[in-house]
Amino acid sequence: MVYYLIALIVFLVDQGTKYLIATRLELGEQIPVIKDFFIITSHRNQGAAFGILQGQQWFFVVVTVIVVAGIVWYLNKARATRKLLPTALALVLGGAVGNFLDRLLNGEVVDFLMFNFGSYTFPIFNVADSCIVIGVALIILDTLLDMKSGEEINEVKETKEVKEGNE
Repeated sequence: MVYYLIALIVFLVDQGTKYLIATRLELGEQIPVIKDFFIITSHRNQGAAFGILQGQQWFFVVVTVIVVAGIVWYLNKARATRKLLPTALALVLGGAVGNFLDRLLNGEVVDFLMFNFGSYTFPIFNVADSCIVIGVALIILDTLLDMKSGEEINEVKETKEVKEGNE
């Protein structure tokens, strides 16, 4: 249940921040937070990450429904045996549902976090995007840790077999 609470918190923070941006800033308006490095801006995105697949809302709706169903199924399966993976899945779930609602209701996603690295501007994103990226990174970390613990278990078994064979 705690993992669905995490997803709900992500969803609410995402929707709250998007609402503030959409209602308080004009489209394209910018508020510098850290000089030219970090800027809050009002931007809309009809595509996916980095603006790819612009105007493909129904594609995103269908894919998101499938992904959310898969996450809920796997979250229910994994939460009894693991800790990091369900947290990661909860972050992805909350972010996916946040962006899904925007696409479904408005046909676009509100983005507002802009970072500049010299002359390069990183694609503008939002809280949902951040949680999805962090969640995916944690899923990868969980996978690597699981692989490492599997190797350690095999090493213990092999060591035990060698010792038993020598006796």
